[in-house]
Amino acid sequence: MEENIEVKILIIPDSFKGSLSAKEVAQLMEQCVKAIFPESECVSMPFSDGGEGALTVLQTHSTGQLIKCSAYDALQQPIEASYFFFQNKNEAWIELSQTAGLTLLNKTDLDPLNASTWGTGKMIEHALDKGNKKIYLGIGGSATQDLGTGIITALGGRFLDENDKELPLGGGALYRLKKIDLSNLNARALQAQWVIACDVQNPLLGKEGTAHTYAKQKGASPSDIDRLEQGGNCFAEVVKNQFGIEIRNLTGGGAAGGVSAGLFALLNASLTNGFELLAQQTGLKDKISKFDFILTGEGSFDEQSLYGKLPIQVARLAEKSNIPTLIVAGFSKMKSLKNLPHCTIINTSPPGAAVEKAIENAEKNLCSALTKELEFIKSHNL
Repeated sequence: MEENIEVKILIIPDSFKGSLSAKEVAQLMEQCVKAIFPESECVSMPFSDGGEGALTVLQTHSTGQLIKCSAYDALQQPIEASYFFFQNKNEAWIELSQTAGLTLLNKTDLDPLNASTWGTGKMIEHALDKGNKKIYLGIGGSATQDLGTGIITALGGRFLDENDKELPLGGGALYRLKKIDLSNLNARALQAQWVIACDVQNPLLGKEGTAHTYAKQKGASPSDIDRLEQGGNCFAEVVKNQFGIEIRNLTGGGAAGGVSAGLFALLNASLTNGFELLAQQTGLKDKISKFDFILTGEGSFDEQSLYGKLPIQVARLAEKSNIPTLIVAGFSKMKSLKNLPHCTIINTSPPGAAVEKAIENAEKNLCSALTKELEFIKSHNL
């Protein structure tokens, strides 16, 4: 890129979780670009892979409006939260983290055995009552491990033990599940089309399943994890026996504490890559080919990121048009990617930096590393 030639640059990062929002990352990236290439035209489009941040993306780049409603967090405490209503479509995008999100709770309040998606279900009920016939559910960032049973309960379903008594909310009691009763499920929920924006590949059960992969970060002890795994097995068995549906090895079934597996089984939900959904809703695929250079990134870019996280999806789209892409990551051991010759990865954290320190200095590290890379690009006229 030459300094005095106007270059069109798309800035499309995800958040650096725990330190910087996608919007903050985009602002820092633009400042760095303008300092090195003052004549460049920057288009800032902070994005999301379908989980946290999706509402902001839709509000900025899609046609519709945010709807506020009374809701509940993962511990059933009353809150106010929003979902996105698509104009003239009878469709709504619900962001699970707005109600059952990990960031809504203090670390000392984390309770993966009792945390529930019930509040998300109440928000969905509000959207259904408004006449929405298609529900998109973005499921990243949850504090729950209840397999979506809270959502189903809020919509009129019941989860019963061997004495036909209703189980308490949360994933901690599912090991006692014997029967699922959907006889009083909200009719609108049954008639609606359900699409889950899912950005991970993990199955529901096993070593790479939801309990063993995600429950620890939600506050679970080793014994809690075993109990949740037992509950997942029990849930899968009841679903198989009652409905003839196998969910144990469903790709993506372990996302957001098993919500995707639960709604796939009980509401016939389809699981779709979250980035793909947002790219479609915002027209990103048509826009991306109009740029000369693309900046993207996230807090940690690792092997898991290759299964559909935002930066790799952006890079793949850009590669189709041979557009150079720079992935800026808080942490990454990779510098390039096979089959993506136009993509470069930079790690912003200093060598040997502790995670806590790197998160604390995320802004400074990002600006320093990106400026250095842009100066290299400029000096080599790349």
